[in-house]
Amino acid sequence: MHIAVVGLSHRTAPVEIRERLSIPEQTMEDSLQRLRSDEQVLEASILSTCNRLEIYTLLRHPEQGITAVGQFLSQVSGLAIEDLSPHLFTYHHEEAVGHLLRVAAGLDSLVLGEGQILSQVKRMVRLGQEHRSLGPILNRLLNQAVSTGKRVRTETRLGTGAVSISSAAVELAQLKVGQARGQDEMVPLDQEQVAVVGAGRMARLLLQHLQAKGCRGVVLLNRTLSKAELLAADFPDLPVQCRPLEDLDHCLSTCSLVFTSTGAEDPIISAERLSGLNRRSSLMLVDIGVPRNIAADTASLPGVQAFDVDDLQEVVARNQEARREMAAEAEALLEEEARLFLEWWDGLEAVPVVNRLRRLLEDIREQELQKALSRMGPDLSARERKVVEALSKGIINKILHTPVTNIRAPQPRPHRHTAMRVLEELFELHDPVQSD
Repeated sequence: MHIAVVGLSHRTAPVEIRERLSIPEQTMEDSLQRLRSDEQVLEASILSTCNRLEIYTLLRHPEQGITAVGQFLSQVSGLAIEDLSPHLFTYHHEEAVGHLLRVAAGLDSLVLGEGQILSQVKRMVRLGQEHRSLGPILNRLLNQAVSTGKRVRTETRLGTGAVSISSAAVELAQLKVGQARGQDEMVPLDQEQVAVVGAGRMARLLLQHLQAKGCRGVVLLNRTLSKAELLAADFPDLPVQCRPLEDLDHCLSTCSLVFTSTGAEDPIISAERLSGLNRRSSLMLVDIGVPRNIAADTASLPGVQAFDVDDLQEVVARNQEARREMAAEAEALLEEEARLFLEWWDGLEAVPVVNRLRRLLEDIREQELQKALSRMGPDLSARERKVVEALSKGIINKILHTPVTNIRAPQPRPHRHTAMRVLEELFELHDPVQSD
């Protein structure tokens, strides 16, 4: 068995590739079942966010398994494998474990130390458990990743003042508004007419940061008006005007700054739509949806500036250096957590040998117990029979305890392999699978 992760992220693929590999929650069950239908994929889990799609697997054979995962990604994206491959990364065993822990800790995020990724990893675990695509190996690994992410945020300074994609989007808007005024710095947004399209988790964070950056009011649009009103109620100090999505054209005509974060699979704002409106002279569009909510052709219109998640790097780079020192605090912790999992994983190598030894001794115990009971005659009470049986089981368990504990204890792999071979030779523990 082999642990591997195959995927792409903001580091390896542009947004136009990432949006073709976004897997929404409503199709996750089907995707996991398709992965698990291949005999090479023993366990599987999918992490799908705006900045990454990663497939974590337990494979029967590494090469065939990786090929199967690549074919799945090709089918999902509609891209030929040769077009998709340059954007993919593949990590095996120790590297795969280390990568997952870095992701959960926020060390692999566009915004270093972001907190939202941990909830997305938790969601990955929940969906894998609900759809029964996880087994004991990945279940343990993913849960350890969640606990590691929590530990990093409580035991290091990385979680202090951590920013998110949404806050980076607001800061990008501040920077671009400032540059439009001839200042290469972030400025307050108190003079902007602001709209937010969508009422999910990202929109909540947008409102939070808009309020903190001096925004005086927001138009909040959503397909379901009641959901927008519930969100707006959580921001009593920020004037929020809730409108149905049908009023989007009106907002695009009257607002100067529009953020989008919806679950739409196709763009909801395009050059064609904007061209038909009587717009004000300037409009800034900031899209943090993946798939994108704003078509790339909008930037070609006069007076329109359009930015997507890949453009956030400009503002993220300004804050990254200060956070690198904080990230260094987490590295030793991650190494410790990875070592703990890998020691547990390595100990599993001995399980088949231990099980064969246990079966051998159990067969001997059963045979000798029956001989002893037959010699004792029919006068032996049921209670006495149980005592004798318990005695025989206790002896076997005592004999097994020390060798089993030692062979599964943390140790260099060659040492464990030597101990396993000694047991197999001394007790003639032939593997029936290898003997066939």
